[in-house]
Amino acid sequence: MEIKDLKFEQGIEIRETDAFLIVDMQYDFLPGGALAVEGGDDIIEGINKIGSLFLNKGASIVQTQDWHPQNDKSFASNHPGKEPGDEFHGDGIGPVLWPDHCVQGTKGAEFHKDLDKTLARAIIRKGMDSEVDSYSGFRDQLKKKETGLRGFLNGLDIKRIFISGLALDYCCYYTAIDGIEFGFDVNFIVDLTRGIDDPEGSISNALKDMKNKGVKFLNQQSFY
Repeated sequence: MEIKDLKFEQGIEIRETDAFLIVDMQYDFLPGGALAVEGGDDIIEGINKIGSLFLNKGASIVQTQDWHPQNDKSFASNHPGKEPGDEFHGDGIGPVLWPDHCVQGTKGAEFHKDLDKTLARAIIRKGMDSEVDSYSGFRDQLKKKETGLRGFLNGLDIKRIFISGLALDYCCYYTAIDGIEFGFDVNFIVDLTRGIDDPEGSISNALKDMKNKGVKFLNQQSFY
């Protein structure tokens, strides 16, 4: 499945029980970063614009932040003889190994300067367990430890979540799927995400799986 094959929802009216999730807009995922997503900086302006719409309607905005320890086992550097991009299937690690990125306290872990950080009501950190990957904003890959995002949203009586950020086929995708499993009405703003497609086909597979599981697809024009 490709983006051109998607049907986009239209006429979205933002409610106070909605939440706009801005996923991992950090330097290491942006051009020049350790794990740069091509065109990742192109969506910042749009995220700020849609974020302002949510703020003006009294809705909630949440940012997620990748926050890895240096000894994270998802890093190829912690596996002798392995290189970033190598396939790896461990207990909670994989499907590939990554370059060191978003290490706690480093510049690469910071949010991009052009992202309007005054919009967010909360920042949810993830990826702090060195033993397991944590793509989703809700919980780790083993689905054992939650980040606190679900409790935060439930505490605000949030019904619908709208997802933007990086990367489409990893952190945004897994956040969307967990959102469905936790009972939220999940809306994926496709033109406010960018993907990695590593391994090849992961973007297509993510889109297909989200569609099959009931995620709705939007673009920025869906709000106007």
